[in-house]
Amino acid sequence: MAERSQEDERFMRMALQVGRVGRGQTSPNPAVGCVLVKDGEVVGQGAHLRAGGPHAEVHALRMAGPLAHGATAYVTLEPCSHYGRTPPCCDQLIAAGVRRVVAAMTDPNPQVSGRGLERLRAAGVEVVTGVLAEEAAREHEAFITWVRKGRPFVVWKCAATLDGYIACATGDSRYVTSAAARAAVHAVRREMAAIGVGVGTVLADDPQLTARTSPDGPAAGRQPVRVVFDSHLRIPLRARLLAEPGETVVYTTTAADPAKVDELCHTYEGRLSVHPFEPGADGRVPLAAALADLARRGCHSLLIEGGSRLASAFLRARLVDKVIYYVAPKLLGGGLQALAGLNVARMADAVSLAGVRWTAVGSDMQVEGYPVYDSGARPG
Repeated sequence: MAERSQEDERFMRMALQVGRVGRGQTSPNPAVGCVLVKDGEVVGQGAHLRAGGPHAEVHALRMAGPLAHGATAYVTLEPCSHYGRTPPCCDQLIAAGVRRVVAAMTDPNPQVSGRGLERLRAAGVEVVTGVLAEEAAREHEAFITWVRKGRPFVVWKCAATLDGYIACATGDSRYVTSAAARAAVHAVRREMAAIGVGVGTVLADDPQLTARTSPDGPAAGRQPVRVVFDSHLRIPLRARLLAEPGETVVYTTTAADPAKVDELCHTYEGRLSVHPFEPGADGRVPLAAALADLARRGCHSLLIEGGSRLASAFLRARLVDKVIYYVAPKLLGGGLQALAGLNVARMADAVSLAGVRWTAVGSDMQVEGYPVYDSGARPG
């Protein structure tokens, strides 16, 4: 195996940082970053900015021009070796005369994994892999899940008081957390391919489900696909989220009124899809089938917001891959619980989080981690 230089980690960290520019814009593709280095100096850098657009390596090669000859390319994911919407990146690296390629990780797709690296080696390019592989896997966790499981990477976001309530007994929830925490949530939304809620949240809060630059500002830039889980199609015809820019998908069941399906689709033609499934054993939308449909639509990540019933259903089905939980320094002593529907009987059966990170956000605390179900393996 080719040796790593002392500077490999430093430049790979730079490539990871560059790749973050594309977060929230590339689904279902990963937000890859590339940095070209020659004689210790960065001569080119690039990020993949949208599906169908040039890959990170192409942007970096264009910036470097002739300086790419003899350079080292640091890439956060194995350069592609197949024709998709764009030509293979490994061929373009070879043609530019790149001497060495350092890839953080191989492509998780078993049909293509390692083929780009082998093509580079066959052309005489020195190849190094595994530099900051764990960090790269975290950056590309949504893409990895989309490829390996055929569904989006599911993140459950919750904001609750110290005693575990997401709203008062009256239903009032404005606002549990500080403005700083709410701004952080919008930053998370901007990185997601889709945002999902249950119809109960739509009826109670009439949310917009948009990504904004400030908590009370207008929708800004590309908007995640809005997803409503609504088994009996109770969503109001004039729900605010239906009028927002971008695409909305409503997952319902065959128990829904066909006339209302037609009315919704006619009113919001071109912006709204209503997808009825045969109901599951509980009479509700089958979550796994809905996630598979989202994956086919090109959504590699889904942020679950809203009430406890939907979040509990996702956790019971072991479909939550990551938790982002905001704890506000407030006490209610009663109200609506964050996970009233989970009902774990024994502490030994509680869903634990691995890889936990604690961050102060304004006056609140953000807890981030990955659920560990009883298999002991981290999802993803």
